[in-house]
Amino acid sequence: MTETAAIAPASTTQQPPKIGFVSLGCPKALTDSELILTQLSAEGYTTSKTFAGADLVIVNTCGFIDDAVKESLDTIGEALAENGKVIVTGCLGAKSGHSSDNLVKEIHPSVLAVTGPHATQEVMDAVHTHCPKPHDPFLDLVPGGFGVAGLKLTPKHYAYLKISEGCNHRCTFCIIPSMRGDLVSRPIGDVLKEAQALFEGGVKELLVVSQDTSAYGVDVKYRTGFWDGKPIRTRTFELVQALGELAKQHGAWVRLHYVYPYPSVDELIPLMAEGLVLPYLDVPFQHSHPDVLKRMKRPASGERNLERLQRWRELCPQLVIRSTFIAGFPGETEEEFQHLLDFVQEAQIDRAGCFAYSPVEGATANELPGALPDEVREERRARFMAVAEQVSISKLRQRIGSTMQVLVDSAPNQGKKGAIGRSYADAPEIDGIVKLLPPQKISKTLKVGTFTQARIVDTDGHDLVALPV
Repeated sequence: MTETAAIAPASTTQQPPKIGFVSLGCPKALTDSELILTQLSAEGYTTSKTFAGADLVIVNTCGFIDDAVKESLDTIGEALAENGKVIVTGCLGAKSGHSSDNLVKEIHPSVLAVTGPHATQEVMDAVHTHCPKPHDPFLDLVPGGFGVAGLKLTPKHYAYLKISEGCNHRCTFCIIPSMRGDLVSRPIGDVLKEAQALFEGGVKELLVVSQDTSAYGVDVKYRTGFWDGKPIRTRTFELVQALGELAKQHGAWVRLHYVYPYPSVDELIPLMAEGLVLPYLDVPFQHSHPDVLKRMKRPASGERNLERLQRWRELCPQLVIRSTFIAGFPGETEEEFQHLLDFVQEAQIDRAGCFAYSPVEGATANELPGALPDEVREERRARFMAVAEQVSISKLRQRIGSTMQVLVDSAPNQGKKGAIGRSYADAPEIDGIVKLLPPQKISKTLKVGTFTQARIVDTDGHDLVALPV
């Protein structure tokens, strides 16, 4: 069965791009075609009645029987001959060839992209790459917006990029899964499209956030998406690598938050060592003692965290680790708490925050035996912070005399009397700052959202003091 479809022309002053579309096969494939066509129409594309009159062609294929395979391959060949720009989707797109992983690519290597069935988003990602979508008056003209990235409440030079929602873990102190559900990873093409819009809009620092950044793509079994006309796995490493490449084009930073210390994180460290993304990891350890971590039902037991941190720093000596911890968890003994204090010192955690355990309605930790008095929990939090601050300040002092790149956050009067910025070691709102002294050169000015080199001359508590150079 062959179906063609027409989309009503969009009302726009410019001629909208035209897409040729052929749907082959069964009714299930037809419904996939309807979804794609609906999305195309919603974004302002129109369809062409001929291959030659289209900006590109989409062929939804069938691969069930030999005749259907032949019809699909013939149709792809015809579209290539008449148009040259072809995206293939459907059942044949998931079929292996005789000498390769993909039959379509084996027979027609010049197709722009190939996806399997039920892949509306992947098809749209490929369309956007090779035939940019029309102007969207609902998004593109929003004052102060970043196109598909929308409005932001952060200063214009940095923005948060959420890559997933929810969490698969069931930590006993946490109720996030009951509120936000299990992990749902955003399509990688959507994430990268938003990142590109932010960089193009002037963002100089992109902060990647989620409930569990290391688990990105687990829920979709790391399926292949499409970006820039190429297949890309929905996985943390591939995402971070692509974000780093985008940031490099715009002279921007990428910072990673909420990264659980899984072995897979080892892959990210070389990207930091080569400067593709910031050598900064926000790792929510929460505790160090294996027995406490088991009561917390944390996804990593903690026995190898010191070894892992040591290995990371061997690969990337400039790596900065931020973390959060809980003191006074139910059943925590003095010995277990001392283990935590020893860990913070031995691990040399650069930036640490600590919460005195507090029951949360609905959390299973409320039912654990050994609840500690409020004053004990608070006393342990204070002891923890005293140790953590010693480590942090000691590490800050080691930076005196070095020159660092600083992103300017505030610069009254073009920084003539000084400014406020952050180094790669400082995430906004949660870490320290770099207090920039007035430049010695009269011609030197500082502007919010730009980078400057600065020589570290002193420390001030959790902050650095630096002279712009």
